[in-house]
Parts: sequence; C-alpha cells; structure tokens
Amino acid sequence: MSNTESPPLPEAFGRAVRDLRVREGLSQEALAEHAGLHRTYVGGIERGERNVSLVNIGRLADALGISLATLMAAVDSERRAT
Repeated sequence: MSNTESPPLPEAFGRAVRDLRVREGLSQEALAEHAGLHRTYVGGIERGERNVSLVNIGRLADALGISLATLMAAVDSERRAT
C-alpha cells in the first residue's frame, strides 16, 4: 500500500476499535460481553475481517463508553495515519 492509499475501511475500523479497547483496559472478551457480541466476532472486527453493521457499531461505541462520533473520528484517524 502506498503512503497516499488509505487502508480498507474494515481494517481501519478494526484498528480503531482495538486501540480504544486497549486504552480502556478491556480484553476482547470484556468488550464483547459489554457489547452483547461474541468474542470471536470482536476478534474478527479487530482483524478487519468483518463488515460491521450500524447496530453493532453502536453497541461497540456504547461498550467503549464513547459516542459514535468519537469512534468514527478514531476510524478516520486510522485511515489517514497509514
């Protein structure tokens, strides 16, 4: 990937979720439990393997204790950082 090319959105989303989860001191299992999702699904999200629905994006933001705007700003930062 060149410096001017953004990573695919699912990868940027996954990295942002992982960074926010780690910042909050949560394991994948704890985040999944708080969000009402399965741990392996959260792992797939963090690896960029899942195309997450809006409902689950909302659940993740709530579980992380942040707004949707904050979550998406983190995703945007991930896309621009690469």
